[in-house]
Amino acid sequence: MKKTNVMLLLMMFVASAFTVQAQQGAPLPPLVSVNGTGEVRVQPNEVVVNLGVETREKTLDAARKETDKKAAAIINYLKKQGVDAKNIQTSFVTLQPVYNSGEYGRTAPDFYLAQKNMTVVIKKMNKFDELLSGLYEIGANHVNGVQFQVSDMEKYKAEARKKAVANAREKATSLTSELGAKVGRVYAINEGGSNGGPRPMYKMAMMESAAYNSADGPSIAGGEVVITEDVAVSFIIE
Repeated sequence: MKKTNVMLLLMMFVASAFTVQAQQGAPLPPLVSVNGTGEVRVQPNEVVVNLGVETREKTLDAARKETDKKAAAIINYLKKQGVDAKNIQTSFVTLQPVYNSGEYGRTAPDFYLAQKNMTVVIKKMNKFDELLSGLYEIGANHVNGVQFQVSDMEKYKAEARKKAVANAREKATSLTSELGAKVGRVYAINEGGSNGGPRPMYKMAMMESAAYNSADGPSIAGGEVVITEDVAVSFIIE
């Protein structure tokens, strides 16, 4: 009985091995493989600004307290202007002595430098100049840069992917038609292709003036946001 069971298991193993070998050795159908790219251009509806406050005082405690006071005022002002708390994030904090004098052996610093930066997402771009002007008035004394973005990025990524797939089919059709063949069903598809996935690219705008001047108009230009998606597709040739 045991011998029969062993023989049965051996036969099943051999049959399974032959099946796997047959599957692995099966020839691929004739394929045409192409990369497709889709691009969507939209106007941004949000601006991300990195701003902060810097204080110089004779004592460390004075520098810290003054900076904390102004930073708290900035956060409070932004909230009162309708900026959601989740769109305000502290991004950098420093507190250090500064030695400007070249006097040999000096141990006391010339002053203490305290700085706090925060990243703020402003949903209403037409309020940017007004907000920035108010921030300067309550203590913000530097802006490190702005970046424009769209709130519904996934929606535009999906649109770009559809364009990428259509672009891939168009390329495959063009290639096969030259040889008198036709594009059949999809054999394989990979998002990203050789470029490693979606690549959001942002057109940056420099801020020319901090204050809003009704005669000159807004001081920033958002340009457009370019969202690209890539796919690699293999079609069966008929």
